[in-house]
Order: sequence, then C-alpha cells, then structure tokens
Amino acid sequence: MLALLAQAAPAAAAAANTATDFNVGAELLRVVLSLAGIIGLIFAAGWLSKRLQARTVPGGRRIRCVETLAVGARDRVLLLEAHGKRLLVGAGPGGLRTLHVFDGELPPPEESAASTAAPGPGFAELLNRWKRTP
Repeated sequence: MLALLAQAAPAAAAAANTATDFNVGAELLRVVLSLAGIIGLIFAAGWLSKRLQARTVPGGRRIRCVETLAVGARDRVLLLEAHGKRLLVGAGPGGLRTLHVFDGELPPPEESAASTAAPGPGFAELLNRWKRTP
C-alpha cells in the first residue's frame, strides 16, 4: 500500500502544477481590455442617446405648457400655449378635453401672490430661534 501511495504522489503533484500554471499577465490584460470595452460601450450609448434626443423641429417648439394644476388624484388642468393662443385643457384617465380657448392678445405674465406677500423669516433666523428655545 505504501508503494501505491509513493507512485500516486508525483502524479498528483504534476496535476497540481498544470492546474496552477497560467499566465497571470495575459489574464489581467484580458480583464482590463474587457472593462475598457464595456466602458466604451456605455459612453457610445450615452452619446448616441443624446444625439438622437437633440433632433428638434427646425422652427423650435410650437406648443408650450404654461402651467399645470392637479384638481384630483388623477385629474389635471393644463394651460397650454400654441400658435399665439392659450388653451385650457383637462387631462384625466378618460383622456384630454379642451375646456376653453383664449383668443386675442396674450396677457402679460402675472406676478404670483406668493411673490408679492412679505417674505417669511430666513433659515438662519429660524435656526437661531430653534437654538434659543429650551
């Protein structure tokens, strides 16, 4: 039995050496080149996506959303501007519906009520009040 083990030991050692003999430099180069290729594909996809999105109508956009207002969980009212007219459109699960078309001159942009009201205390003042309270 001892003779059998003596014969098997060199064969096992030779098999272990062939399993661990591989070119580390070649494997590292393969991994680095694969990573560089993947990063290159990511940049190419980003460039292509940006290039395809840049296509616009030669005259620019003709429809502009001026304002939106949520009137329910799934319903909205949109104020759109198209060809010098303003349209009030209702949008909901049932689709879109024109509510009103404003004809004539476009009104000047109105100042919001929030901007005309007195501004509240600044963040620093609120923080100082919070620090002072025991």
